[in-house]
Amino acid sequence: MNKIKTKFSIKDLENLSGVKAHTIRIWEKRYMLLEPNRSDTNIRNYNLESLQKLLNITYLNNNGIKISKIAKLNAEDILEKVKEIALIQKTEDNVINDLKISMLNFDQVLFNNTYNDQLALKPFNTLFYSIFIPLFNDIGLLWQTNTIMPAHENFISTLIKQKVLINIEKLGTIEPDNDTKTFVLFLPENEIHDIGLLFVNYELKRRGFHTIYLGASVPIDNLSNLKTLFKDITFITYFTVEPDNKEIYSYINDFNEKITNNKGVSLSILGYKTHIIDKEKLPENISKFNSIEHLLESI
Repeated sequence: MNKIKTKFSIKDLENLSGVKAHTIRIWEKRYMLLEPNRSDTNIRNYNLESLQKLLNITYLNNNGIKISKIAKLNAEDILEKVKEIALIQKTEDNVINDLKISMLNFDQVLFNNTYNDQLALKPFNTLFYSIFIPLFNDIGLLWQTNTIMPAHENFISTLIKQKVLINIEKLGTIEPDNDTKTFVLFLPENEIHDIGLLFVNYELKRRGFHTIYLGASVPIDNLSNLKTLFKDITFITYFTVEPDNKEIYSYINDFNEKITNNKGVSLSILGYKTHIIDKEKLPENISKFNSIEHLLESI
């Protein structure tokens, strides 16, 4: 349990809640909503209970309840009010906050309960778009600002990956409806961030396409033989941390020379590093996409 983060700076609270540090201080001073601890050098720090309370206060405030009114509620009343609104509105913000708490506290039970509650309300693909993608965006910010440790990201990513795999498995016995096009999903060498690619695999299978999932760190040379097995083949990959920024166009040109120089063979690129790529510099059969939805719309 010593890995659990139990102390948070006011900057951590700002990053996790979206409420500016200046506003948090005002809420403390004017409304006594939070009671920070102070270090020997008089620096504020907050415990996990304070973080949870702030997330709940923010949720109520974002749903139209004035801070002055929230300040009159005790901790139990705040929690009950959050549950009351959540039951009526089913808003995603509160769900994402629960998942953040499960991540910070390494609480798998909270994660699974939150996930199962949402899955009872919406299909898995809708849940992924509305909950998991915004959560990953928030995690990226928390990572950049040192609010979370690698262990936190690994914990929540592993749980989400498990859910994607379970839903892919449910589609495993369904014969593809469209056998004229094949999608081969892979990641470049030394690239291991595969949740997005797995979800693309799920979405393509759900639409009845034939997919071949090769996974992480696949050398370009290993893909050549696939061209001899299928007439119409689209390779799909993610550029998250690899290739290196300076090597992206070299990688693309190498891929085009060895793989996509044949008619009926193309490459679709997703991921964080697509913003580096100028689409005007891409070979004819290679495209970049800013989102999974953008990719699926093009198919």
